[in-house]
Amino acid sequence: MAEAERGAESSWVTGGCQCGRVRYRAEAVAGRTGYCHCRKCQRAFGNVFAVLTSVRRESLEWRGGEPTYFASSPLARRGFCGACGTPLTFEYPGSDVVEVAVGSMDDPGVVRPASHSGIESQVAWLVLDDGLPRRRTEDDPAYRARLSALQADGGVASGRGD
Repeated sequence: MAEAERGAESSWVTGGCQCGRVRYRAEAVAGRTGYCHCRKCQRAFGNVFAVLTSVRRESLEWRGGEPTYFASSPLARRGFCGACGTPLTFEYPGSDVVEVAVGSMDDPGVVRPASHSGIESQVAWLVLDDGLPRRRTEDDPAYRARLSALQADGGVASGRGD
């Protein structure tokens, strides 16, 4: 998902993990919720896609415990509850947004997906005929910019890094 745009409408969301150890409150960016079908999200969520919504990093407040993080690639990390394993976040370090797992929200119905990403890995039997825009991971400007910067620094030669 691309960087957040300042001035976009937003709303506050709350959520947490299944066991209740990790809780959060954050300002969600309107129109920035989407399905991700990439292989890393499939594995991280134990499902054929993830649904994530962008929240402003500066507004994200962890209440109670904080997530445990896993660097799923040289480009990104994922937050989850270290006690119960609930997937909570995806982020590019240094970005002004953090992607929060919609399923971890207290009211997942307050956001609505607006796009599909990572469609190169969408399973063939999953049919979501919703008319939403679709793009490959490699076509995401935020992904491309981070990959280019990492390649320039010698951090990764090529390939996937989400």
